[in-house]
Amino acid sequence: MAASAGVTARVVVADDQTVVREGIVMLLGLLPGIEVVGSAADGDEAVRMTAELAPDVVLMDLRMPRCDGVEATRRIRERHPATQVVVLTTYADDESLFPALQAGARGYLTKDADGDEIVRAVEDVVSGQAGLSPHIQRRLLERFAETPPVPRAAPAAHAEANPPDGLTARETEVLALVAEGLSNPEIARRLHVSTATVKTHINNLFAKAGLRDRAQAIHYAYRHGIAQPPG
Repeated sequence: MAASAGVTARVVVADDQTVVREGIVMLLGLLPGIEVVGSAADGDEAVRMTAELAPDVVLMDLRMPRCDGVEATRRIRERHPATQVVVLTTYADDESLFPALQAGARGYLTKDADGDEIVRAVEDVVSGQAGLSPHIQRRLLERFAETPPVPRAAPAAHAEANPPDGLTARETEVLALVAEGLSNPEIARRLHVSTATVKTHINNLFAKAGLRDRAQAIHYAYRHGIAQPPG
């Protein structure tokens, strides 16, 4: 955790409702490991503040005037890849969720999230993981389960024997556990290795397969028969 490691994440809050924005800023000011360095009233201002302040994370609302959260996320991720975006919104419908993730958001929370959930999401995206609430993770798994896998000439067992994109057997094993929804510490315990080793495997397999985040990794694992969708 950022607080326990003595690291403070610098955060910009973007929300067009003044009362909500000020409330989020006040809440974050009470949380360990987070320093609010700016607040924006719309997407354009969030992009400008990111350029000026270089925050670690932007907590982004979606429905905002002039430039909405999805477009602001896309601009931030294209222009300032070191800054991660965690969506913090009232909406959890597919029409809000999937465009935000496709734009580059690495986290997604609804506004009923408590302080611990926000801290966890910020820490996760700063450390290279996805900061998704349990509800959003379930919806992603359901969505991928609804997508028919690409037909394969060989069964899944063959895919493990000959992993795609040059993945090693261990990287394939890690990918299968990611698809099960396990966190890095849980994977480390399952494989009896360190969390740092798990992160290395994940970084390597992401690079080889051209993956950006865990959501893409889950879809990739289903598509290549490395894991089976729920149900």
